[in-house]
Amino acid sequence: MNVVRFGLTPKMKPVSPRRAAVVAGLDIGTSKIVCAIARLVPQAPQEVLRRRSHGVRILGFAHTKASGMKAGAVVDLVQAEKMVRTAIDIAENAAQLQLESVVVSLSGGRLGSERFIASVDLSGGAVGDADIARVLAAASRHSVRDGRAVLHSLPTGYSLDAATGIRDPRGMLGSHFGVDMHMVTAEVATVRNLMLTVERSHLAIEAMVAAPYVAGLAALADDEADLGAACIDLGAGTTSMAVFSGGRFVHADGFAVGAQHVTMDLARGLNTGIADAERIKAIYGSVLSGGSDERDMITVPPVGDGEREPPQFVSRATLTRIIKPRVEEILEMVRDRLAASPFAAEPRARVVLTGGGSQLAGVADLAARILRRPVRIGRPLGLAGLPEVARSPAFAVAAGLLVYPQAAHLEHFEPRRTRHLMTGTGGYMARVGRWLRESF
Repeated sequence: MNVVRFGLTPKMKPVSPRRAAVVAGLDIGTSKIVCAIARLVPQAPQEVLRRRSHGVRILGFAHTKASGMKAGAVVDLVQAEKMVRTAIDIAENAAQLQLESVVVSLSGGRLGSERFIASVDLSGGAVGDADIARVLAAASRHSVRDGRAVLHSLPTGYSLDAATGIRDPRGMLGSHFGVDMHMVTAEVATVRNLMLTVERSHLAIEAMVAAPYVAGLAALADDEADLGAACIDLGAGTTSMAVFSGGRFVHADGFAVGAQHVTMDLARGLNTGIADAERIKAIYGSVLSGGSDERDMITVPPVGDGEREPPQFVSRATLTRIIKPRVEEILEMVRDRLAASPFAAEPRARVVLTGGGSQLAGVADLAARILRRPVRIGRPLGLAGLPEVARSPAFAVAAGLLVYPQAAHLEHFEPRRTRHLMTGTGGYMARVGRWLRESF
């Protein structure tokens, strides 16, 4: 927790492109908690996913219902910790490993982007690693703001005297060296409480990352990121977005309206329970009207004691009339946020939808009409051994957490002492360590 006091969340050490590694991701969302463990194995670049240095093979996977969460933030520490522990235990048992640290996603806390430019004078003439570290550290110091925590520090380009847009300045000559940095920040209180929830589950946080960024890492092909794309993660309590241009992550944004608001609208409009409204939405929900929708009737259980009050019947058209206005509102908010981002300058860029909210029937067509861009549904790409249930867009963030270590080298990283991600469960010291943590 000391890292957050200085405005910076933990940054993980990049994985070596020539070595295998075991990584774990923890996606703590508003409606579900996912823990995934995978082995990263070095591989040659793939045609669609050229930037991935490793293949990802799932070792353990678990998801549970979230509790104690609202709009991507912790509102009940005890309940949130309980469900996090449950997901971790199931994944550990499946992988036969004991976790020590995880990569954690963040969807709440009003994600936002800022751009900072920093520069230093060169004494030796040629740019070296020490000079790059100096200018990146200078930019990071400028980024610290009261009440905000830095999730990502990504250099988008370097300058050397009058030359700009330099990708790799090592060995180049000049006297004035600068960097253009993209900083992603979130509310520090949201970050601290999420970190506390994980740490109370006896896990260290290897890195904390923006949910839409890692969803994009999982669901976007490299060509899409190169040509320009926006990954929109339609979560239960939040909608968040990440913009990619030239293969780089250049913008993040988010707001606290999501698919759970659609469920609440249904519960009120149909006078039924929240759980029944969620089930009806998942099975029958749509934002597009059909010719037979007025005739197709759906049974709606009443609120409370079902034996005393008979169920009611509503048409599919009634569901659409309740669902569509809220989804349109969310997509219009996305449109307005994207208009104020670098995405607006990419006329041919496309939109990729992830998250549970993207599974509503017809949402891609509605999004294409409102955003006036090509839209597709994004699913995790290039992960072996992923359970069938996890191959949907609802699990793009969890999948992206396992891809992220391959992209960690793109960020400004200051060396720190780190623990190994995990150890075998059979070791004596591992068992003693777990007993001490659980007992005291």
